Amino acid sequence: MQLLVENLKNRALIYQKIRAFFNVQQYLEVDTPLLGKTTNTDIHIQSIQAIASRRSVFLQTSPEFSMKRLLASGSGSIYQICHAFRDEEQGRHHHPEFTLLEWYSLGFDYQALINQLEELIVGLLEVKESFQRFSYFECFQQKLQLDLNSATLDDCRQKVSEHISGIDILQLNRDDCLDLLISEVVSKQFNGFTFVYDYPSSQASLAKIKVSNPDIAERFELFYNDLELANGFSELTDANEQRRRFEQDNVRRVANGLEAYPVDEDFLQALEQGLPECAGVALGLDRLLMVMSNDDNLQSVLTLDTFT
Repeated sequence: MQLLVENLKNRALIYQKIRAFFNVQQYLEVDTPLLGKTTNTDIHIQSIQAIASRRSVFLQTSPEFSMKRLLASGSGSIYQICHAFRDEEQGRHHHPEFTLLEWYSLGFDYQALINQLEELIVGLLEVKESFQRFSYFECFQQKLQLDLNSATLDDCRQKVSEHISGIDILQLNRDDCLDLLISEVVSKQFNGFTFVYDYPSSQASLAKIKVSNPDIAERFELFYNDLELANGFSELTDANEQRRRFEQDNVRRVANGLEAYPVDEDFLQALEQGLPECAGVALGLDRLLMVMSNDDNLQSVLTLDTFT
């Protein structure tokens, strides 16, 4: 019981500090629905479906699409603390229900957002921390001696075979290889807070492609040691390109034996209406609380776990 009360107080204090940070910068706190008729098509994200009013709906994997609709409606810079849901295996660092801080900064690009995220975390920790920054390509060059500018699919598969056992490398495409290598090998060599930026354009998700280099997406992730904490972008504003990516996601989902998800037409309509130039990021608050309490298990920081 004492640990539960301590967790409640720690979480409440962090929320207060987050709100103070964004209030000073005149961001608007918003609240968006947890249930929706559509969901994220990303092949790596599995949604949880539910039945409401005798129709199939989805628990939202993040508030991203709804928040961008607000941005397109003229909300200005916004933030939200909310629960999100993903149908993934439960473990030390994963839970089907988790807490996100998500925000969008008008007039920012991803590099400015990296600076803002670092400023926020330093303020939350109240201790001096150093933040390392590497491009995605630098990480693979320095940690694996793999030059992604020239590496072939066979080169990437060979690196997986060298470092990770029990994988059928012939079933892996290039991005499959890179995902495995960064999560299972590269990030294991990180020490403390590390930003990885400039992802391959094939992993752009909802990020803009860099004008000066079409092979690069303006995307970043923040790690603490090998634990992913945040994922952010310079936001894609092109509705046609976004539709193409959604459709491409569903083709890949079906090819991998997964359900194709309906495309969010309301979100695409908002992009057509006009999404202002901005950058956005989602930060996992449960994981950040875990880091701040020097623990390595999400169960230690959850308010209550009614799932298990």
